[in-house]
Amino acid sequence: SRQRVTLDGEPLEIERKRYYALNKPRGVVCTNRDPAGRPRVIDLFAGDGPRLFPVGRLDAESEGLIIVTNDGDLAQKLAHPRYRIYRTYHVHVAGVPNRPTLDRLKAGEHFAEGKFRVHAAKIIKKQGESSFIEVVLTEGQNREVRRLFARVGHKVMRLKRGAFGPIQLGRLSRGEARPLTP
Repeated sequence: SRQRVTLDGEPLEIERKRYYALNKPRGVVCTNRDPAGRPRVIDLFAGDGPRLFPVGRLDAESEGLIIVTNDGDLAQKLAHPRYRIYRTYHVHVAGVPNRPTLDRLKAGEHFAEGKFRVHAAKIIKKQGESSFIEVVLTEGQNREVRRLFARVGHKVMRLKRGAFGPIQLGRLSRGEARPLTP
């Protein structure tokens, strides 16, 4: 970014890095190409800017914070498990898990892709025959939270990511994005 780079004598323009926090609505997919034609995260941004892509994924039925950028190096560091970037989710589940069940989520369960486990899980509120649980992960496998809770007998009714590392969802409305500052 500090050097002048030319190709056949013409200067190349370096694309400025862009970073956004987006409140992904349910029904929107985190892919740049969807043959089914479903609404995509990148469709929520103006088409005249740089090529953007989401960091990691939230399944179509999940909502909440997703980082969107054109910085591939940062995206790799944020998504790779080696860097242990915590992701915080608010999960509404059927039933009220007891302490041994929450401990079982922390110990982990074996799936075809390997062992899934939560870093932390605590009940925030009980509501009738359901509960709201805060879950912290250090990596995000495909539908990991939903699959873990199903394995321990609690169907996920709603899942929302509230934080990705130090970045909080805050008061962003569904479908709204805000630029991130350094």
